[in-house]
Parts: sequence; structure tokens; C-alpha cells
Amino acid sequence: MILVDSSVWIDFVNARETVQTLRLRAILGVEQVAMGDLILAELLQGCRDKKVFNRTLDILHRLDFVSLGGYRLCLAAACNYRRLRSLGYTVSKTIDAIIATRCIISGYTLLHNDKDFIPFEKHLGLKCAT
Repeated sequence: MILVDSSVWIDFVNARETVQTLRLRAILGVEQVAMGDLILAELLQGCRDKKVFNRTLDILHRLDFVSLGGYRLCLAAACNYRRLRSLGYTVSKTIDAIIATRCIISGYTLLHNDKDFIPFEKHLGLKCAT
């Protein structure tokens, strides 16, 4: 399963062509793609008008839905954050620690365009799509 981060979805919805949006376009309807609850909130709150909001929802309704949080996962995310900080990395967004940890624990691959995920891949075993 591939979980797609909001960093890719935002570019996709805004028709920005990046390596990641091209990859997303290639896997939609072909591979199992997941939408996380917190990613959904980030993405939809940025929709500026109703037409974009509704078009985005039409795409998202076809995806598998994944809950990203919960007590155990958030505890693991905090531990991962602390581990990376001890190695000299500061993850700038808590939600990124939660997303990365969910992927690590569940064996998901993450499609992203966000430097916060690089230390999770390098030091904690996060699988990332290329």
C-alpha cells in the first residue's frame, strides 16, 4: 500500500508537474493508494473554492482510508522524533512524525515531497516511493 502525503496531493490538485505528481498519476487506479485522515484534513482545508473541494473529494473517495493516530502510534511517533533529535535531526512538523511512524509500523510505502521524511528513511526504515 502506498500512502500519499499532502505535499504530493497539494501539488497534484493544483496541477503542478513534479516527479511525485507524475508518480501519483501513474499509480492511481493501478496500485493500492491510501489516504490518511490527517492528510485528508490538511488537503481539504487548503481547497480555496467549492469546485476544487468537490473535485478533490471525488478523487479521494476512491482511495483506501487509513487512520494515522491513536495512543500507541502517537507514542511511537514521539519516540521516533526523540530518536531522530538525538541524531541531530529536528522534524519540523509533528504530523510528519505521525505519518512516517504509521508507514513504518504498517509497512506502507510513502510518496512524499517533504525533507522531513528523509531522516525517517535514512535512520528508521521508512520506505519511500520514487
